[in-house]
Amino acid sequence: MTQDTTVPKLVTVIITTSPTPSAPSTELVSAILESFEQHCHALTLCNVIVVFDAFDQIVPTARLKKGQVTPQQAADFDEYKNNVKQLILTKYRHVGAKFTQRRATAEYGSPNPQNTVDYTITQTGDKKVTFIEPLRRLGFGLAVRSALKVTQTPFVWVQQHDWSLVADLPIQPLLQIMKAHDSHPETPIKYICLAAVRMLSYAISEQHHVLRELSSSLTGNYEDPTHPGVRIPLTPMYFWHDKPHIASTAHYLERVFPSRLAMLRGDFIEDKIGQRARAQMKEGLGGLGRELSVMPIGLLCGEREMRLNGQLKTVAELDEDEIYEIP
Repeated sequence: MTQDTTVPKLVTVIITTSPTPSAPSTELVSAILESFEQHCHALTLCNVIVVFDAFDQIVPTARLKKGQVTPQQAADFDEYKNNVKQLILTKYRHVGAKFTQRRATAEYGSPNPQNTVDYTITQTGDKKVTFIEPLRRLGFGLAVRSALKVTQTPFVWVQQHDWSLVADLPIQPLLQIMKAHDSHPETPIKYICLAAVRMLSYAISEQHHVLRELSSSLTGNYEDPTHPGVRIPLTPMYFWHDKPHIASTAHYLERVFPSRLAMLRGDFIEDKIGQRARAQMKEGLGGLGRELSVMPIGLLCGEREMRLNGQLKTVAELDEDEIYEIP
């Protein structure tokens, strides 16, 4: 299938990265970009925002998810950032571009002057490439929110630095389906996630029969309205995963980040919003759970397997025969 040239007008790629054992090597981000090139070339043509999240403490034993790094990892981080910047500028064809720079502040929690993180936004003149660098650790949630605030497209592709595509991704029909279902009275689609192998039986889980009934009624092959006969199998989501996903920019800001209270520094979206939504739905409550998923706004894109390759996790192998139904 030929990728629609309108994809770059609709999507901004957000890549979040932080101190990693492989730094100053760019192997993780390189693998992501190579997977884009091989399996979803349109993502290499989109605007790209890279958030370089910082660390909090230097300690003898690293706990990277807590923002704690070793002295060597701290020493390697500046070189890592420079290496990733050069890689991004090369892959997105902006080597030698002129930049503008401005400062911004991420606010979180209660209105306390201490509950802020300053960061710099460095952009090419055409805003094709953007680098965000906080002075303190943001955490994944605030990193994504900071990127969303400078996004100018209706959709975002959110990409953590340790997941890459391993098979062709039908991004064009996915976007057209999302556009067609944006305000659908029964199946509004605002978020599509590529999930891990353990979720292959997600739609037929024996747990929580009410959710299973809803899954049965809404799981199906959703048709791309611009290409009759092209269908994508999707099933409702009851959890907001941080794994690679496509989402509505406006929905993200309105529902996941409605105020500074929604996400604290260091939080992961799935640990905060995802857990809260799932808990409410298990209890049969409305509120955030219903808004996030039961409506549903999020769907799971079909996949076959997940492989581990050294330190690199690979996501959601989409089999062409299962993803496309082209007459």
